[in-house]
Amino acid sequence: MTLQELYYEIGGDYEQAMRVLRMEKLVDKHIRKMRTNLVVEELIDAGDRIEPSKIFETAHAMKGVCANLGLVGLAGMASELAEEFRPGNRRRLSDEEVKTRIAKIDEAYKRTSDRIRRYEEG
Repeated sequence: MTLQELYYEIGGDYEQAMRVLRMEKLVDKHIRKMRTNLVVEELIDAGDRIEPSKIFETAHAMKGVCANLGLVGLAGMASELAEEFRPGNRRRLSDEEVKTRIAKIDEAYKRTSDRIRRYEEG
């Protein structure tokens, strides 16, 4: 599987990743690191305890990493959650809705990670 085929399978935007990182070698390096990024685990942990500042921090970090890598679906999901907990914004979602959204992020991340693992295995 090529890097472009991986991006197709994960619903990513290869061209966006190339615009940001400028070299396929760097896109490859950083997409491989995505599987070991702990930001999703930190988001799940913060969501379990409904820690507003930690949810904002981890969702915002995830949005940035995913946007830079062209993982538009994950970036969008993380962005919505970050905006929910952005300091100064009024919350619209219940705690249960927040937990549901975090669970959906986790599911999407696991699917993406699984495909990245298969890409790494060649």
